[in-house]
Amino acid sequence: MSAYPTITVAEPFPAPHAGHAENEALRVCQLRDIRTVECALSDLASVARGKIQTTAEFSEQRGTRLPSIIFGTTVVGGEPRSVYEDLIPCTYPDVALTPDWATFAPDPLIAHRATVLCDVGGGFTTPKGIAVEAAALSPRSILKRVLKRLDERGLAALVAPELEFFLVAIPGARHGTSLPPAPSPFHPNVRESFIDIFSLERTSAFEPFFTTLFAACRAQRIPVTGFSHEAAASQYEVNFAPAAPLAQADAVFRFKRLARDVALRYGFAATFLAKPYVEGPGSGMHWHMSMQHRDSGRNVFSGADGAASAELLAFVAGMQRHALATTALIAPYQNSYMRFQKHEAAPAAASWGQDDRSVAFRIPVSNAANRRIENRLPGADANPYLLLASMIAAGLDGMEHQLSPTAEPDPLPLSLDAALQAFRHDDWTRALFGAQFVDTYAALKGHELAQREQAPSGLEWDIANLLHHA
Repeated sequence: MSAYPTITVAEPFPAPHAGHAENEALRVCQLRDIRTVECALSDLASVARGKIQTTAEFSEQRGTRLPSIIFGTTVVGGEPRSVYEDLIPCTYPDVALTPDWATFAPDPLIAHRATVLCDVGGGFTTPKGIAVEAAALSPRSILKRVLKRLDERGLAALVAPELEFFLVAIPGARHGTSLPPAPSPFHPNVRESFIDIFSLERTSAFEPFFTTLFAACRAQRIPVTGFSHEAAASQYEVNFAPAAPLAQADAVFRFKRLARDVALRYGFAATFLAKPYVEGPGSGMHWHMSMQHRDSGRNVFSGADGAASAELLAFVAGMQRHALATTALIAPYQNSYMRFQKHEAAPAAASWGQDDRSVAFRIPVSNAANRRIENRLPGADANPYLLLASMIAAGLDGMEHQLSPTAEPDPLPLSLDAALQAFRHDDWTRALFGAQFVDTYAALKGHELAQREQAPSGLEWDIANLLHHA
């Protein structure tokens, strides 16, 4: 039996009270001997960018500043010429990071450190003379903007993701496309050799990893509820309790970082790469969503008689209408499209149905109070802020126009290039996200795609560059 490492996980901070979260956070720093604070935000690829400050400096500045390059960098650190010729000034002017104090939490794995998610402020003028608010490029701010529209309609949403990922051996310097399953912390010479779906023995082999990961989630108030072995070798799924969309996007953003960090400490890798293996299922990020009238709490997706409402069907229809134009957000890499091309358990069209796991938009069996939609399209590599923004906005558009779902939807794009063309030239996406965001996102993703196409092997490029970042 192997001696696996003992990992100490920080205890959670007390839950903040509305209106007092800032003062409570600074007081916790004193009581818990917090010496450094991490200011973090999501870039367009869902990579955590930010700065670590001493507690004294953080308390004085109440945030930090970073150069605007954080929104003009590819997932592998590239700086596309097209971005800096047209969209972001090459002088890299600063943007301000302002803490969302409700997200102030301990870093579960680093002693005496806290972390807080930040919104971005300030702005700059593009090389073409266009004034741009920095928030227009922030995925978190974009989601908040969509949620404001939901609130203005007297509505609220609850969402719950199911997030799949693989546990794999850390590749060596000359790995190629070979990616063996992770060794068990208990028995490093024992590896999964076949698909053992829902196996409790396989899952128990990684008990130290999941115990530490769930303790870290508790410290950051990430509402995980369970985990299981999935339909591929060394693939697992973690479930989340329902929560408000912004809090849940924050939770997924933080969870992926924690899973990768904890896995590395046990000597293997957790990867959210959508398709690390050519054969077999890929990893998805399925989202269950219900909607409520804010004043009464009644489920919008159920009628007075308890049956599915017209609003539910219209919401599905809106997601169908905009699925092609937003595929680049739910499938952000060329690797993502291997899920659709070899679509074991992943739909290849914006289909819908009742309790049908082969479709994109599934209506699970439920009572009237819990009626919901499951969006099965997004991959595990998607940015949670952007996919929720597109999903909710598309559904609202369907409700506003009283659309009806179709039984014969158009197929999804089967390449990132096709998806980016649809995203960039769609009037609705440009109105929703803004031209600056759409063009910047398309330029960054196009640059990543060009780098991949120059590699001898696409999958080898994916593993080398996305294994720890997707």
